[in-house]
Amino acid sequence: MNLHEYQGKEILASFGVRIQRGVVAHNAKEAVDAAKQLTAETGTGWHVIKAQVHAGGRGKGGGVKLAKNLKEVEEIAGNIIGMNLITPQTSAEGKKVHQVLICEDVYYPGDSETSEFYISVLLNRGTGRNMIMYSTEGGMDIEEVAESTPHLIYTEEIDPGTGLLPFQARKIAFNLGLSGLAFKEMTKFVASLYKAYVESDSSMFEINPVLKTSDDKIMAVDAKVSIDDNALYRRKQYAEMRDLREENAIEVEASALGLNYVDLDGNVGCMVNGAGLAMATMDLIKMAGGEPANFLDVGGTADAKRVEEAFRIILKDPEVKCILINIFGGIVRCDRVAEGIVAAYTNMGDAIKVPIIVRLQGTNAELAKEIIDNSGLAVQSAVQFQEAADKVKAVLS
Repeated sequence: MNLHEYQGKEILASFGVRIQRGVVAHNAKEAVDAAKQLTAETGTGWHVIKAQVHAGGRGKGGGVKLAKNLKEVEEIAGNIIGMNLITPQTSAEGKKVHQVLICEDVYYPGDSETSEFYISVLLNRGTGRNMIMYSTEGGMDIEEVAESTPHLIYTEEIDPGTGLLPFQARKIAFNLGLSGLAFKEMTKFVASLYKAYVESDSSMFEINPVLKTSDDKIMAVDAKVSIDDNALYRRKQYAEMRDLREENAIEVEASALGLNYVDLDGNVGCMVNGAGLAMATMDLIKMAGGEPANFLDVGGTADAKRVEEAFRIILKDPEVKCILINIFGGIVRCDRVAEGIVAAYTNMGDAIKVPIIVRLQGTNAELAKEIIDNSGLAVQSAVQFQEAADKVKAVLS
């Protein structure tokens, strides 16, 4: 579950991480009030207005701007709220901005130059350990840094038995070229950041940039946070932060129905049981010259009601040209799945306007094929993987 910047910063602050302070505003008037509040609390004269959407690269799309007075705060906030923000991480349509974060200006003059760093905490799936990834090249696209200057990206793996050790935090501060007060501040920052990551059951904390201010303070200027969905049952305070407006509407509806669905940019709808078989089915579609329109795992139950729900979810995508159903009848018998498909198809009437190809393999597969073939419906049956692929190819051509 992804969070907004302001929500991620709330979590960081609760674990003692210094953050760039800000106040959320939903309209221009609230933005001005927020700016006045920040000035009273922090003394800041300038304010940064940041669009709150689940996407990176907001500055490139015009979603992050500096205001030097209250008139500019009102004008900029009014322009950003309601806009469709297009960034390298959004679709061509962009994402509608419902709120902005009014932040204090932390790039104030002082005894030393400001510096920006990149720090993230995530799981290294190759080793099964958490790792801290960091770089001196903060404020830039980390992918670009990794490609052009990979030697500037460091990683520090954490032993799950000991957790983050003090010498590892010091090593990170040293590799970032810090000394004196800034060095001490960074070691505290890293320790608190890692604690926040572990104790919030997150799958990723990405801070870009981490700022060394002109008076050697270390703070999170941005926060990209993803909470592990599987841990939300014990982190109810974070579950309440979910913003459904930022998520794919079809995926949200499918989740409410208990379907494992991921929307993709293809033309062949998939209805499968089991994640492994679903991945193989998508490979099958690609080999047949098509593109999978979705990942949909109906699980171990494929009765008429569940099949109908899956049909309706898949058909919400106007790009779907045909549907491939690929079910292995282990837990559930193939003939019962076939009966469910026929009942669902019949119940939906004319709502299904695309060809459907059904491959049922496993217990009572032959009987299932007979049920499909004798249904009188526009449903094609297949027994072998390749046979199903050939039928998908024929439909698309």
